[in-house]
Amino acid sequence: MERTIDAKNKRLGRLASEIALLLQGKDSPKYNPRLQSDNKVIVKNASGIIMTGTKEKTKIYYKHTGPLGHLKENKYADVFKKNPGWVLKHAVRLMLPKNKLAAKRLRNLIVEN
Repeated sequence: MERTIDAKNKRLGRLASEIALLLQGKDSPKYNPRLQSDNKVIVKNASGIIMTGTKEKTKIYYKHTGPLGHLKENKYADVFKKNPGWVLKHAVRLMLPKNKLAAKRLRNLIVEN
């Protein structure tokens, strides 16, 4: 089943949790946690996502490159301006269960800026 969601003026966290539930198939009466659902989610207008409060200025994404002392920091505003689709996919990935199905479920998420 294919779902289309318009992300314009929606909050990032609430939208990501809604998408995570759809990707898992929890909205279906045939839900089984160990099976991959056939749901596909298409998100349009990802650049219209909003953040409340001061999170837009204070939220930081961290990435460690391996060697000691190589911790990279990126601010939310910079990352969102460059690639709003990555921000949404990252939030959804963190809301999915951490198991073998997470990568398969994420492939069913299509984000259009």
